[in-house]
Amino acid sequence: MTRTALIVAGGKGLRMGSDLPKQFLPIGGKPVLMHTIEAFHRFDETMKVILVLPQEQQAYWRELCYAHHFSIEHIVVDGGETRFHSVKNGLDYVESGLVGVHDGVRPFVSQQVIGRCYELAATKKAVIPVIDVVETIRHLTGAESETVNRSDYKLVQTPQVFDVELLKKAYAQEYTSLFTDDASVVEAMGVPVYMVEGNRENIKITTPFDLKISSVLVNV
Repeated sequence: MTRTALIVAGGKGLRMGSDLPKQFLPIGGKPVLMHTIEAFHRFDETMKVILVLPQEQQAYWRELCYAHHFSIEHIVVDGGETRFHSVKNGLDYVESGLVGVHDGVRPFVSQQVIGRCYELAATKKAVIPVIDVVETIRHLTGAESETVNRSDYKLVQTPQVFDVELLKKAYAQEYTSLFTDDASVVEAMGVPVYMVEGNRENIKITTPFDLKISSVLVNV
């Protein structure tokens, strides 16, 4: 079955306090985004890689690829107004099989997690990686709050892997702000989404603290 990785990278680095978009920040001597693409290429060298990137960032990305001799084959697609629209743009370049939608700033997804997601999606059609909540959670009720059972909750990661036809049908729906990830788009059609175990190192790099953690993880 054909496997595609659709990598969405539309960050602007605002929370990072940097003029450089977070997907281009260097860790381990090269941009975050290169590490992310390499993770999927390492898992399957035949996997089709589609990178969704804002049009105004594409020239700089080409410069980075040239400077770092980055030769992994990939297609660059224009990003959209929101993540929803960016994924929808990328899906136009996916034909069949399974597609894993992944955040460009999650470079530490493990090979095992990628494998679990694609393997289960071959039969279940909609799969997401999750990890346990380890902190205490409180539910806000107006001016008050109450503790809830954290075992009832999971933290969701990417790649979120789907049957291509299913995901294209889901993204034909009208956009709503309730769509926070690909799973929520699929669930809006009444389709169940299945979970596999993620890896805690699979952090989304969005703050300076995340970047410090990344500097350690890149050498592990």
